[in-house]
Amino acid sequence: MEYDAIIIGGGLSGLTAGSLLAKSGMKVAVIEKSYNPGGSCGIFKRNGVTFDIGAAMLFGFGEAGFNAHRFVFNCLEEPIEVVKHELLYCIHFKGQVIRFGDRIDDFVAELGAVFPSEQDNIKRFYRDLEKMYRDVMVDNPNYTTPDETEARGALKSLIKHPLSYARFLGYLNKSARSLLEGYFADPEIFKFFDKITSTYCYATLEEAPAVLAAVMFIDNHRGGSYYPAGSTLFLPGKLEKVIEEHGGTMILEKEVIKIIFENHRPVGVVLSSGETLYGRDLIYSGTVWNLYGKLIDRPNLSLERARWAARQVPTYPSVVLYAEVDKVVIPLDTQPVEMLVGNPDRLDESEVTVYISSLDDKTLCDPDSHVVLAIGPSFKDWEAANEGDYQECKEQEKVRLMGVLEERFPGFKKSIRFAELASPRTIAYYTNKNGGAVVGPKQMLGQHMFMRLHTRTEWDNLFCCGESTVMGTGTPTVTTSGIAAANAVLKKRGLLPYVYQPERKQMVRILKRPVTAEKLYADVPTEIRTLMQKAARCEYCEHPYCGLGMPAHLRNLDIRGIMRRVAVGNLVGAGKRLAAYCQEHRLQIDCESLELSQCECQCILNTRTGQPVEIQAVIDQLQALLRQNQ
Repeated sequence: MEYDAIIIGGGLSGLTAGSLLAKSGMKVAVIEKSYNPGGSCGIFKRNGVTFDIGAAMLFGFGEAGFNAHRFVFNCLEEPIEVVKHELLYCIHFKGQVIRFGDRIDDFVAELGAVFPSEQDNIKRFYRDLEKMYRDVMVDNPNYTTPDETEARGALKSLIKHPLSYARFLGYLNKSARSLLEGYFADPEIFKFFDKITSTYCYATLEEAPAVLAAVMFIDNHRGGSYYPAGSTLFLPGKLEKVIEEHGGTMILEKEVIKIIFENHRPVGVVLSSGETLYGRDLIYSGTVWNLYGKLIDRPNLSLERARWAARQVPTYPSVVLYAEVDKVVIPLDTQPVEMLVGNPDRLDESEVTVYISSLDDKTLCDPDSHVVLAIGPSFKDWEAANEGDYQECKEQEKVRLMGVLEERFPGFKKSIRFAELASPRTIAYYTNKNGGAVVGPKQMLGQHMFMRLHTRTEWDNLFCCGESTVMGTGTPTVTTSGIAAANAVLKKRGLLPYVYQPERKQMVRILKRPVTAEKLYADVPTEIRTLMQKAARCEYCEHPYCGLGMPAHLRNLDIRGIMRRVAVGNLVGAGKRLAAYCQEHRLQIDCESLELSQCECQCILNTRTGQPVEIQAVIDQLQALLRQNQ
């Protein structure tokens, strides 16, 4: 099989690149190791409760500033609903709760009260950075990576705001600490900003480049943080929808194990299933270590490049606690995102970021409970542990994180209804993030910006996007890298790239907090809304119960994949999965007469509650709608 473009990895950056190319009419295949696309942006379910895998505080949906997600959905002409959090987050620092809201003046006053000796300097610092941010990021929106920025556009912006651009460029090779030293003297305020960079950029003030910190400090307020209405399933799900509606192919549960070269030029990939696929262009959306350490064999890779990749320093490995707790244990003034600083003097395992998305989205769990995601660093040697020691380490980390949360939410331990821990090994297994480093190589001086993996590689038809590339950490940054990769391919083909056009129709709809079942799918026709609601009850099991003990032909029906697509409105993609199944079994079964009552009996919800997913009704209604639209 030959494609115009093969995307290696179905995280947000790969899906972004794939959806834009598919929208432009290219024949695209996205290959993803997991059975769900999205990488660390997605969900899993337990007992009807929805948990975010990792990415739960999403930037880039605002009306101005660094709003890469909004730009992409406008370009794709694909609507998406989000809820905006009241605050970006709050940070618990040395007994103080500091709130990051929309109004910088309010934040400056609050921070000034915590550090009274620095009040005037705080005002000056944020005034200067806000002007630079407005001149560089807002006045001339540019949705590409620095390595792909055209000189003509950059020169135009430089002429318009020469002082702001000179300052911005001057921060490229300076540390965030050096930036702060131009304003502050109190050692305690440096500790505060160190916590912001370490939780947001996964780098200390000494490590983090000033240029990234300067943008981050302002975007913390101007951009805002958001959550996709109905869960993070919708963000990758909508991108997948565009790919499949425009003729693209999603290849899930298969991993690329090798890039095929002919005459020292990449021409295709080998999958874990043994299949080979060929493409004119390849876009890699994974870590630098896997690219140069696994996928490219040595005859096609210079020793110098392999050593360079191996020297890239990773961010620290993380552990994630997923919990459902009684609603009463979470105080009413709790924010959906809170950063708990256990040790203000250095980074250690007591530093935990807590996400309680059910505060703003009531569809995730029962009305008398909340879902909690807590993520923080772990410095144990997880790789060396044997199975027994590994399980013991997981239990110890679960207890430790519960203890951290107990300090913030007294009674937390007793209120737990469910708890599960993902270790660095878990993260690496499901997302291919080496060693559980959740954001790839550290965005630190010496391996920052242009010293990282670029969009273009040493081969003119192999492109890169994702957290290992120039933009680095965060959902809007990896999305921007996906835009850059797609545009690089389009330019190479002589096709129009995606650029900012103010007249584009706005496709992001911001719902009022909190999201409820009544608000979800509210603008969708009643018949389709009912179908989506039925499909959304599916737990998308890793090991589907609905196929257990079924005849061979029913075991091969991708019920969870169909339900997941229908739940986000991707009826075309769901129809393709169903049609592929029916074609495969054309001699044994007629798609019109699928008998799925056995699958419903095996559904995990039936075994627990006696109310299975209405698989038969969803399949029948899906086929009826698809016939209507033919």
